[in-house]
Amino acid sequence: MSGLLAGKRLLVTGVITDASIAFSVAKLAQENGAQVVLTGYGRLSLVERIAKRLPEPAPIIELDVTSPEHLAGLADRVREHVDGLDGVVHSIGFAPQSCLGGGYLDASWEDVSTALHVSTYSYKSLAVAALPLMSPGGSVVGLTFDATKAWPVYDWMGVAKAGLESASRYLALHLGKEGIRSNLVAAGPLRTMAARSIPGFEQFEDAWAERAPLGWDLTNQEPAARACLALLSDWFPATTGEIVHVDGGYHAIGA
Repeated sequence: MSGLLAGKRLLVTGVITDASIAFSVAKLAQENGAQVVLTGYGRLSLVERIAKRLPEPAPIIELDVTSPEHLAGLADRVREHVDGLDGVVHSIGFAPQSCLGGGYLDASWEDVSTALHVSTYSYKSLAVAALPLMSPGGSVVGLTFDATKAWPVYDWMGVAKAGLESASRYLALHLGKEGIRSNLVAAGPLRTMAARSIPGFEQFEDAWAERAPLGWDLTNQEPAARACLALLSDWFPATTGEIVHVDGGYHAIGA
């Protein structure tokens, strides 16, 4: 077995379509020598169908990251397929429609709390649930969208991502003594299922296409996936609490 992740055992969440960053992570991880276990929730038949497009068969575990029962049983269910984990990929986010598309001032706490639970708190929950399977050198990697600015139409998901970025830093602090790293990849806008659910998302697309110094391909998930693989590998042993921007350089350019 050869490759950047040779012998690594990974848990990858968020594979819904083959246009998702998570799918690209799983595909490239397998091509680079990793064993991959997938999770899904609500639409397992869809995940099963998409998983068949991977280079190798990958087991699928049902996981609702807001369910204490699912989280408590995660380690045992993963052990049915691999004897431990070297890496966890958090590619989970959801916000009710009231929280997006300009509804910032009107969204109810009930809807906002759902967005924060699924998109922010679950990062910590997933890491803690996987912790019994991990050993020093392990890596937790999540996906964000630059939360240093207020973006049109992103609204409460932007707040959730800001919380995610802070949560990753605190996870880095508290898991450091276990030798486990926590980092995020901030990808530019991509035409994923999540993006299509945001009214007015084309505003992001137009801006990136015009201003990213390296240009930006809205349909290519591989650059973001490659960054995830690098952070899951042994090539960043002393990097934690970091956010790696994979956005064509857009974040570095002034208005």
